[in-house]
Amino acid sequence: MRLLIAIPVFNERKYVKGVLDRVSRYCDNILVVDDASTDGTGDLLARRRDIQLIRHETNRGYGRSIIDAFRYADAAGFDWVITMDCDEQHEPESIPDFMREIETDRWDLISGSRYLQAGPNDDSPPGDRRAINSTITGILNDLFDLNITDAFCGFKAHRTSAIRRLCLTENGYAFPMQLWPRVAIAGLRLTEIPVRLIYNDPTRHFGGVLDDAGYRLRHYLIVLRRELDRRFEPLPEAAVCTCSE
Repeated sequence: MRLLIAIPVFNERKYVKGVLDRVSRYCDNILVVDDASTDGTGDLLARRRDIQLIRHETNRGYGRSIIDAFRYADAAGFDWVITMDCDEQHEPESIPDFMREIETDRWDLISGSRYLQAGPNDDSPPGDRRAINSTITGILNDLFDLNITDAFCGFKAHRTSAIRRLCLTENGYAFPMQLWPRVAIAGLRLTEIPVRLIYNDPTRHFGGVLDDAGYRLRHYLIVLRRELDRRFEPLPEAAVCTCSE
């Protein structure tokens, strides 16, 4: 079983060295996707010899960084990809928990959940983020009977051969609005495992109009509606190629 750890980054100079040093204790195969950082993160990454690096010339979005990681993993022959953030909200020490579930060979997607099991050291999330997560998670469960507790946690393990079937294209933060419906429709085997709820910096923001909670929720619902509308449309033959551009 070949495993890749994939980490999207954008302006994470403060955290990137410490996170990568910790991740390297658990896996030798690390891919970082730098989404056109402007704070010197790219210079730090360029000096490392223990990672593979994809660098976007312009900012393309969180979802695009994840999609590019999937494409890299597929092309390089990795069986599984663990995705995690680089802002210390995902503890590298949880990587072995994902690896143990991978080794059972029962799942296609193993999703971390910050709300599955409360811990004594968990932080409190900003109210708008918790409310939006709860709303979207409830809608997805009602629509697709997913039985998940955390729709937006990016700490996940993905079976590469299963993800290949989803043909993901959503570039921005609304990426989960495409991922979850396609996971459900494809019948992928899904489980959640608890991960710690960490918010070191509650003031971190999305940027632009997405900083407005009401706008952000509406945007997520628009992307989800688009996925629902596509659910019953035949997939054009040409569209099959879009997931390997």
